[in-house]
Amino acid sequence: MKIAVNAADLDHSRIDGTRIYIKNLLSHFGSLDKESQFLIYHKSEFNPELKFPVFDNYKIIRKPFPLWWTQTRFAWEIFREKPDVLWMPMHSLPHLRSKKTKTVVTIHDLAFKFFPEHFPKKDLRRLNWFTDYAVQNAHKLIAISQSTKNDILKLYPEINAEKIKVIYHGYDKTLYNENISEDQIKKTNTLYKILDTRYIIYVGALQPRKNLDVLVGAFERLKCEKMYEDLNLVIAGDFGWMYEEFLRKTKNIPGIIVTGKFETKDLPALLAGAQAFVLPSLYEGFGLPILEAMACGTPVVAADNSSLGEVTGDAGILYKPNNPEALAVALRKVLENNTLRNQLKERGLARAKNFSWSKCARETLEWLKK
Repeated sequence: MKIAVNAADLDHSRIDGTRIYIKNLLSHFGSLDKESQFLIYHKSEFNPELKFPVFDNYKIIRKPFPLWWTQTRFAWEIFREKPDVLWMPMHSLPHLRSKKTKTVVTIHDLAFKFFPEHFPKKDLRRLNWFTDYAVQNAHKLIAISQSTKNDILKLYPEINAEKIKVIYHGYDKTLYNENISEDQIKKTNTLYKILDTRYIIYVGALQPRKNLDVLVGAFERLKCEKMYEDLNLVIAGDFGWMYEEFLRKTKNIPGIIVTGKFETKDLPALLAGAQAFVLPSLYEGFGLPILEAMACGTPVVAADNSSLGEVTGDAGILYKPNNPEALAVALRKVLENNTLRNQLKERGLARAKNFSWSKCARETLEWLKK
């Protein structure tokens, strides 16, 4: 079987969950299915941090083009090649394609449908146009959580539920684990100017949907209390969009450390050194940092919405969304109760074992070839 993959997102400089997903599946496909040939298309140069092993049954095809690459150069190449299957790991699908090619599209989340005010207008138009077409015209879809599948069915009631397969993300077990030494943590913290003190951490892009104002509000409440004078808040992530006002407001708040872009290899130590990982997002399709934090033994606190409870299970504390006081209460529980913190650590480590990139890749291949 000839399977084509749009891997152009791996050329981007900013790393996010969707790009980690593509990289890790391509790191497994070639060994899991040695009989198929994989045609992997991109348009410029792979981000060095997103490179994957090139197996004997991989053909890397670089096709530069300046405008609307997916709908122009890539579409033409797919139409000409006529692979058996085309996997689009992002919300898009070429209009020009052969009827002989079966198409499968991964839908990561539909946040832009529910919170359009949190996206630049030009991106919103593009996201709506590409996603609407892909959902309605792909032969099959992959949803990265049951929550995402439910949202697809809610927003596109004409879609048959059997067309959508839920396939969960995994995590890199060689990178994220409980064997991170105190020396590693100390060196990494020094690198990112994190003082030798307690901290809570958020990991993800700086953008409005992540709801970081609520996290800052909860942190400020804690800092007013004597027992939390030494507490820091680490915001670890690259700059996404519409983040300028947030940076301006937090610039002079004591104890907040914004790392900006970090190297992936440093993230496990940043997580392992934290008293808690917090994900205050308004909406997530999956919430990969939850998995990575649990695998490092870091207690998880997350907003009770979208897929976050689905991923966390009983291994974290969920709080009422958009409520800084509710988040502060949840954080106090974790920070003040050693027994609870240890329970969350053990539950998180056990929960993380249910997820792996090899399982994700195997289930994805089965769906592509079915």
